Amino acid sequence: MESTRRPAAPTPDLRKYAWLAIGAAVLTVLLKASAWAITGSVGLLSDAAESMVNLVAAIVALVSLTIAARPPDAGHHFGHTKAEYFSAALEGIMVFVAAASIIYLAIERLIHPRPLESLGIGLAISMVAAVLNGIVGRILITVGTRHRSITLRADGKHLMTDVYTSVGVVIGLALAWFTGWNWMDPVVAILVGLNILVTGYKLISESTAGLMDASLSPEDNARIQAILDAHAKPGVIGFHAVRTRESGARQFMEMHMLVPGDWTVQRGHDAMENLIEEIVAQFPSIHVTGHLEPIADPRSYEDMTL
Repeated sequence: MESTRRPAAPTPDLRKYAWLAIGAAVLTVLLKASAWAITGSVGLLSDAAESMVNLVAAIVALVSLTIAARPPDAGHHFGHTKAEYFSAALEGIMVFVAAASIIYLAIERLIHPRPLESLGIGLAISMVAAVLNGIVGRILITVGTRHRSITLRADGKHLMTDVYTSVGVVIGLALAWFTGWNWMDPVVAILVGLNILVTGYKLISESTAGLMDASLSPEDNARIQAILDAHAKPGVIGFHAVRTRESGARQFMEMHMLVPGDWTVQRGHDAMENLIEEIVAQFPSIHVTGHLEPIADPRSYEDMTL
């Protein structure tokens, strides 16, 4: 019997991207608040409120990334990467709160309409903020996907939702400007709020799955199975009890490798090490644990359903 491990690559320090998100959030809050102050539009007010949520979320992301970057210690043998899921869940909840506030303010404006002023200037300011959020959002999603950071992906998706919000608000206000139908402003705000609710639901669902030790994606599991199949030899080498899970930027895998009982410890060890090296080469962030068993021993098959 043998147990062998391969440490995953160190968790990358992604805090500089959280600082980028904080800077973008501060600037867009100032821009959108100015646009709202100039126009009195509830749509622009809701847009500014969402950007304020972005700022709080970016600060939370910075804290969670700081914790997640810590190496394993005596109290956390598997590291601290799950801190990212708490950040994503909190961000999803804040998205819900922002959406509810937007819908409430829009309904209040429908009941008590007010004239809109200086829409041209307000729309121009809002579009500048949308472009800024769009650039930063794409950067965060790209980096978050590359480094498997749910925090950055969540923050990036939140910023892209903000972009869609701004575009919707601008379209609604433009229609109100050209037609004189001021009711378009709160109606668009309500539609934007409903769309944001969907984004919040997706963020919470993804973070909850991570906290529940969800398996790797079907595509990644298929790639791992293909590697195992390439090493398997009927009656000589086999595998079972293969399990995977994801924890923020880290991945974990366990497996049982069955080999002839007359193999020496060294031969079994070498076969296992070569296999794990091949897996880690394709999944640099994975931590692999392997268990060696004799293929002819009936007891080796008692844990196949693990």
